[in-house]
Amino acid sequence: MTETAPLTDTAHTPNTARTPNAALLEQRTPPSRTPPPHPSPLFLLFLGLLRTARPKQWVKNVLVVAAPAAAGQLFTPHALTRLALVFVLFAACAAAVYLINDARDAEADRAHPTKRHRPVASGQVPVPVAYAVGGTLAVLAPTVAVWLTPPLVPALLTAYLGMQLAYCVSLKHVLVVDLVVVTTGFLMRAMAGGLALGIPLSRWFLITTGFGALFMVAAKRYSEAVQMAGKGKAGATRALLTEYTTGYLRFVWQLAAGVAVLGYCLWALEDGGTHSTTDAGVLPWRQLSVVAFILAVLRYAVFADRGTAGEPEEVVLRDRALAVIGLVWLAMYGMAVAHW
Repeated sequence: MTETAPLTDTAHTPNTARTPNAALLEQRTPPSRTPPPHPSPLFLLFLGLLRTARPKQWVKNVLVVAAPAAAGQLFTPHALTRLALVFVLFAACAAAVYLINDARDAEADRAHPTKRHRPVASGQVPVPVAYAVGGTLAVLAPTVAVWLTPPLVPALLTAYLGMQLAYCVSLKHVLVVDLVVVTTGFLMRAMAGGLALGIPLSRWFLITTGFGALFMVAAKRYSEAVQMAGKGKAGATRALLTEYTTGYLRFVWQLAAGVAVLGYCLWALEDGGTHSTTDAGVLPWRQLSVVAFILAVLRYAVFADRGTAGEPEEVVLRDRALAVIGLVWLAMYGMAVAHW
């Protein structure tokens, strides 16, 4: 009888062949990953409050350096420290206004196609929390200013808060007054730096700054009206836009631009600035800066006329020519102040 081969050899052969494949399969299979932890509710609340405070809008508070720069008293440790404090205080006041405004308009914002995504309207920030944080900042900013700044600064901050809250409640629905309130907000920022350092504010500074701000505010409103009318959605962004005509808003920004240029020219050509022409080797920078200032206004007016003048900082940053003109004007103005 012929002996049969042992069954154990053939039985183990397939198993030894599958073992490397199984090991290779295990190497290729990625390990299971645990999902990332969800942010805590407190962190989400903080992010919502920060978004509601609109940090992008705080760049407007850079205007606090305008008066000290105009007086040539900007680059000293005391001035920089005090101006940084005023910048933070204005940012706190602006944040308080935004929080209270969004809390007040939460119901209306929920019915808006875009504003319903705001943190307060979407429920990320509860309405009572928005009111509480906004009210706290509104009280805290002037209080800190009373301790750390001259008396006129907390008075200015209090007036700014009262005016902006009145704007949120009713003044934004009043023709012309809405333009004046927004313009005054810019002017108050420009005045705050001078008041914080005890710098007298000249009439030319106030005229040029005030009407320059009105020029940009009216140009933005005009651009919004033109764009919304072209899309057949007049008043979609601001209900009051339906009450203005584009012709009226054009008149306002043209008038404001003219007065701002006139005020700047009167400052540059007054007797106090003519002595620099008698100094050997010194150019009349104060008078020459008029050219750059007018060019900047004319260049900005191009975007206003097209209906594309949005936020002032965005207009300046996206147009290289306007930015260059602005830098040239700053250099000339700096030379004028240095030789004043």
